Amino acid sequence: MLNHRSIIPAGILASRQRGVTLLIALILLVAMTAAGIVLLRSVDLSNIIAGNLAFKQGATHAGDIGIERAFGELRANAAGSFLHTDHANIGYSANGNAAARSPAAGQSWDDYFNTLVAANRVWVLSDAESDFANTGNRVSLVIDRMCTNAGDPSAGANCTGSTVASVASGSGEEAGEVAIKAPSAIYYRITARVDGPRNTRSYVQAMVTL
Repeated sequence: MLNHRSIIPAGILASRQRGVTLLIALILLVAMTAAGIVLLRSVDLSNIIAGNLAFKQGATHAGDIGIERAFGELRANAAGSFLHTDHANIGYSANGNAAARSPAAGQSWDDYFNTLVAANRVWVLSDAESDFANTGNRVSLVIDRMCTNAGDPSAGANCTGSTVASVASGSGEEAGEVAIKAPSAIYYRITARVDGPRNTRSYVQAMVTL
Protein backbone atom coordinates (compact mmCIF):
# COMPACT_ATOMS: atom_id res chain seq x y z
CA MET A 1 0.00 0.00 0.00
CA LEU A 2 1.30 3.41 -0.90
CA ASN A 3 1.33 6.24 1.73
CA HIS A 4 0.29 9.63 0.42
CA ARG A 5 1.64 12.77 2.16
CA SER A 6 0.82 16.35 1.43
CA ILE A 7 3.86 18.44 0.87
CA ILE A 8 3.47 22.20 1.69
CA PRO A 9 5.74 24.38 -0.33
CA ALA A 10 8.39 26.20 1.73
CA GLY A 11 7.23 29.59 0.56
CA ILE A 12 3.68 29.09 1.86
CA LEU A 13 4.94 27.81 5.25
CA ALA A 14 7.22 30.82 5.70
CA SER A 15 4.35 33.14 4.82
CA ARG A 16 2.13 31.56 7.50
CA GLN A 17 4.90 31.89 10.10
CA ARG A 18 5.34 35.56 9.29
CA GLY A 19 1.58 36.07 9.69
CA VAL A 20 1.56 34.49 13.18
CA THR A 21 4.58 36.56 14.23
CA LEU A 22 2.86 39.74 13.11
CA LEU A 23 -0.28 38.85 15.08
CA ILE A 24 1.73 38.16 18.25
CA ALA A 25 3.64 41.41 17.80
CA LEU A 26 0.39 43.37 17.47
CA ILE A 27 -1.01 41.77 20.62
CA LEU A 28 2.17 42.62 22.57
CA LEU A 29 2.09 46.18 21.21
CA VAL A 30 -1.51 46.65 22.34
CA ALA A 31 -0.67 45.23 25.80
CA MET A 32 2.36 47.50 26.17
CA THR A 33 0.34 50.52 25.06
CA ALA A 34 -2.38 49.74 27.61
CA ALA A 35 0.24 49.31 30.35
CA GLY A 36 1.82 52.63 29.40
CA ILE A 37 -1.52 54.42 29.55
CA VAL A 38 -2.25 52.94 32.99
CA LEU A 39 1.21 53.96 34.24
CA LEU A 40 0.78 57.48 32.87
CA ARG A 41 -2.60 57.89 34.55
CA SER A 42 -1.16 56.57 37.81
CA VAL A 43 1.66 59.13 37.71
CA ASP A 44 -0.81 61.94 36.90
CA LEU A 45 -3.06 60.89 39.79
CA SER A 46 -0.11 60.81 42.19
CA ASN A 47 0.92 64.31 41.08
CA ILE A 48 -2.63 65.61 41.56
CA ILE A 49 -2.83 64.10 45.08
CA ALA A 50 0.58 65.53 46.01
CA GLY A 51 -0.46 68.94 44.67
CA ASN A 52 -3.72 68.93 46.61
CA LEU A 53 -1.90 68.00 49.82
CA ALA A 54 0.54 70.85 49.24
CA PHE A 55 -2.31 73.32 48.74
CA LYS A 56 -4.00 71.98 51.90
CA GLN A 57 -0.84 72.43 53.96
CA GLY A 58 -0.34 75.90 52.51
CA ALA A 59 -3.89 76.88 53.47
CA THR A 60 -3.38 75.57 57.01
CA HIS A 61 -0.15 77.53 57.39
CA ALA A 62 -1.89 80.65 56.08
CA GLY A 63 -4.26 80.37 59.05
CA ASP A 64 -1.42 81.68 61.22
CA ILE A 65 -1.72 85.00 59.38
CA GLY A 66 -5.33 85.28 60.53
CA ILE A 67 -4.56 84.23 64.11
CA GLU A 68 -1.81 86.83 64.45
CA ARG A 69 -3.96 89.54 62.86
CA ALA A 70 -6.86 88.83 65.21
CA PHE A 71 -4.63 88.70 68.29
CA GLY A 72 -3.11 92.04 67.30
CA GLU A 73 -6.59 93.54 67.05
CA LEU A 74 -7.50 92.21 70.50
CA ARG A 75 -4.36 93.63 72.09
CA ALA A 76 -4.91 96.99 70.41
CA ASN A 77 -8.40 97.22 71.94
CA ALA A 78 -7.76 95.55 75.29
CA ALA A 79 -8.07 98.78 77.27
CA GLY A 80 -11.45 100.30 77.99
CA SER A 81 -14.83 98.80 77.14
CA PHE A 82 -14.37 98.09 73.42
CA LEU A 83 -14.31 94.31 73.92
CA HIS A 84 -17.44 94.39 76.09
CA THR A 85 -19.74 94.55 73.03
CA ASP A 86 -20.01 92.89 69.61
CA HIS A 87 -18.15 94.31 66.60
CA ALA A 88 -19.27 92.62 63.40
CA ASN A 89 -16.68 94.41 61.25
CA ILE A 90 -13.93 92.33 62.90
CA GLY A 91 -16.10 89.24 63.44
CA TYR A 92 -16.08 89.79 67.20
CA SER A 93 -18.69 88.44 69.61
CA ALA A 94 -18.58 89.49 73.25
CA ASN A 95 -20.77 86.51 74.23
CA GLY A 96 -18.88 83.88 72.25
CA ASN A 97 -19.47 81.24 74.94
CA ALA A 98 -23.23 81.30 74.29
CA ALA A 99 -24.64 78.25 72.50
CA ALA A 100 -25.55 80.31 69.43
CA ARG A 101 -21.87 81.26 68.94
CA SER A 102 -20.76 77.70 68.21
CA PRO A 103 -21.86 75.02 65.74
CA ALA A 104 -25.01 73.19 66.82
CA ALA A 105 -25.08 69.43 67.31
CA GLY A 106 -24.45 67.76 63.95
CA GLN A 107 -23.63 71.07 62.25
CA SER A 108 -20.29 71.33 60.46
CA TRP A 109 -17.99 74.31 60.79
CA ASP A 110 -18.58 75.02 57.12
CA ASP A 111 -22.34 75.30 57.62
CA TYR A 112 -21.96 77.36 60.80
CA PHE A 113 -19.40 79.68 59.25
CA ASN A 114 -21.62 80.23 56.22
CA THR A 115 -24.46 81.39 58.49
CA LEU A 116 -22.09 83.96 59.99
CA VAL A 117 -21.03 85.06 56.51
CA ALA A 118 -24.69 85.53 55.56
CA ALA A 119 -25.20 87.62 58.71
CA ASN A 120 -22.13 89.78 57.94
CA ARG A 121 -20.44 88.66 61.15
CA VAL A 122 -17.17 87.49 59.56
CA TRP A 123 -14.01 89.58 59.23
CA VAL A 124 -12.58 89.03 55.73
CA LEU A 125 -8.97 90.13 55.50
CA SER A 126 -7.89 92.11 52.48
CA ASP A 127 -5.95 90.40 49.68
CA ALA A 128 -2.82 92.19 50.84
CA GLU A 129 -3.22 90.96 54.43
CA SER A 130 -3.97 87.42 53.20
CA ASP A 131 -0.98 87.54 50.81
CA PHE A 132 -3.35 86.45 48.04
CA ALA A 133 -1.03 87.53 45.24
CA ASN A 134 1.65 85.04 46.30
CA THR A 135 -0.38 82.20 47.80
CA GLY A 136 -3.88 82.40 46.32
CA ASN A 137 -5.32 82.16 49.85
CA ARG A 138 -8.08 84.30 51.37
CA VAL A 139 -8.41 84.45 55.16
CA SER A 140 -11.65 85.03 57.10
CA LEU A 141 -11.87 85.46 60.87
CA VAL A 142 -14.29 85.03 63.75
CA ILE A 143 -13.30 86.14 67.26
CA ASP A 144 -15.31 84.90 70.25
CA ARG A 145 -14.84 86.15 73.79
CA MET A 146 -15.46 83.16 76.04
CA CYS A 147 -18.26 84.82 77.97
CA THR A 148 -21.89 83.78 78.20
CA ASN A 149 -23.08 87.40 78.13
CA ALA A 150 -21.84 90.69 76.73
CA GLY A 151 -20.70 93.48 79.02
CA ASP A 152 -18.03 93.98 81.65
CA PRO A 153 -16.37 90.68 82.67
CA SER A 154 -16.44 91.81 86.29
CA ALA A 155 -20.15 92.66 86.17
CA GLY A 156 -22.08 89.55 85.21
CA ALA A 157 -20.65 88.65 81.80
CA ASN A 158 -19.88 85.17 83.14
CA CYS A 159 -16.57 84.75 81.38
CA THR A 160 -14.25 81.77 81.21
CA GLY A 161 -10.82 82.86 82.36
CA SER A 162 -7.61 81.63 83.89
CA THR A 163 -7.53 80.90 87.60
CA VAL A 164 -6.27 83.54 90.03
CA ALA A 165 -2.65 82.88 90.87
CA SER A 166 -1.50 83.53 94.42
CA VAL A 167 1.33 82.74 96.78
CA ALA A 168 -0.08 80.10 99.11
CA SER A 169 2.90 79.56 101.38
CA GLY A 170 6.28 80.95 102.32
CA SER A 171 8.00 82.93 105.03
CA GLY A 172 6.35 86.17 103.89
CA GLU A 173 2.86 84.75 104.43
CA GLU A 174 3.87 83.30 107.78
CA ALA A 175 5.10 86.71 108.79
CA GLY A 176 1.65 88.15 108.10
CA GLU A 177 2.31 89.66 104.70
CA VAL A 178 -0.43 89.69 102.04
CA ALA A 179 -0.11 86.99 99.37
CA ILE A 180 0.64 88.20 95.84
CA LYS A 181 -2.26 87.66 93.46
CA ALA A 182 -2.54 87.98 89.69
CA PRO A 183 -5.82 88.99 88.03
CA SER A 184 -7.77 86.39 86.06
CA ALA A 185 -7.31 86.64 82.27
CA ILE A 186 -10.21 86.23 79.83
CA TYR A 187 -10.04 83.60 77.10
CA TYR A 188 -10.72 84.46 73.45
CA ARG A 189 -11.27 81.90 70.71
CA ILE A 190 -10.03 82.84 67.24
CA THR A 191 -11.27 80.83 64.26
CA ALA A 192 -9.59 81.39 60.91
CA ARG A 193 -10.94 79.97 57.66
CA VAL A 194 -8.63 79.87 54.67
CA ASP A 195 -9.99 79.43 51.15
CA GLY A 196 -7.21 78.48 48.76
CA PRO A 197 -6.61 77.25 45.21
CA ARG A 198 -8.45 74.21 43.81
CA ASN A 199 -11.31 74.69 46.28
CA THR A 200 -8.98 74.07 49.21
CA ARG A 201 -10.43 75.04 52.58
CA SER A 202 -8.85 74.82 56.00
CA TYR A 203 -9.85 75.87 59.53
CA VAL A 204 -7.40 76.89 62.26
CA GLN A 205 -8.38 77.73 65.84
CA ALA A 206 -6.45 79.23 68.72
CA MET A 207 -7.27 80.17 72.31
CA VAL A 208 -5.58 83.31 73.60
CA THR A 209 -5.78 85.34 76.79
CA LEU A 210 -5.41 89.03 77.55
